[in-house]
Amino acid sequence: MAATLQGHQVHPEGRTWKNHFPKRDLWVFGYGSLIWKPPPHYDQRVPGYINGYVRRFWQASTDHRGTPEQPGRVVTVIEREFWETLDDPLAHLESESASTGKVWGAAYHIPASHAEEVHDYLDEREIDGYTAHFTPFHAVSRVSTHTVSKTPESSEETPIVTMVYIGQPTNPQFLREREQREPENVAQVISAGHGQSGKNTEYLYLLEKALEGLGLGTADVHVTDLVRRVKAIEADDLAEAEEKEAERDVRKYLESAGEPVHGDKIE
Repeated sequence: MAATLQGHQVHPEGRTWKNHFPKRDLWVFGYGSLIWKPPPHYDQRVPGYINGYVRRFWQASTDHRGTPEQPGRVVTVIEREFWETLDDPLAHLESESASTGKVWGAAYHIPASHAEEVHDYLDEREIDGYTAHFTPFHAVSRVSTHTVSKTPESSEETPIVTMVYIGQPTNPQFLREREQREPENVAQVISAGHGQSGKNTEYLYLLEKALEGLGLGTADVHVTDLVRRVKAIEADDLAEAEEKEAERDVRKYLESAGEPVHGDKIE
């Protein structure tokens, strides 16, 4: 069956992802922690973007960056048409962005020999409100790989069908209340959050530095705005130390993956 470019939800009763990848390999797009904590067994890592979404810290985390009693905040992507119906205080900045409608991240290619295993791994990792969908991914000219040194043949001209995990607005962890989505409210929650994977602030700073590490510019306006707000809440020395630690951690990954890193800043 030919791979479709129309994103849709995967129903749990069927392994429908195989319909999108006739060679039984797998492409996975990461827009959050997958950028700096990639899936196992990948042989290519390609920076680029998906169209028609916005990235927001509007997903509650009751496991990795929070607890059921005190949920943290992590990112999801929201279809732009639906997002435009919501009251987002940063909407005016989003519309002025040069990358309007694009969510930047990294896509990973998983060979057929490990695709089933990695799919199961991701299902478990993204269990807290996320479901798998399929959408076109647009690679950019700068390509970085783990063990393969060339760009996929179609990356410059034809979108790559990728699987992406999304916290849909219908999932129980999505922030439905407008007050919960207010940037200052999100920042306050992040500054206090802690889960089994560590502090919520660490997640925010890692995402900021990982997006910078793609070599495509800075993080998007929602992320940079939250970084500014969380820094204002935290003590100056603590915020600076955590941000520097995040940059070191991302740099370490980039170097281990064969990514170019130059000077004092991740490029």
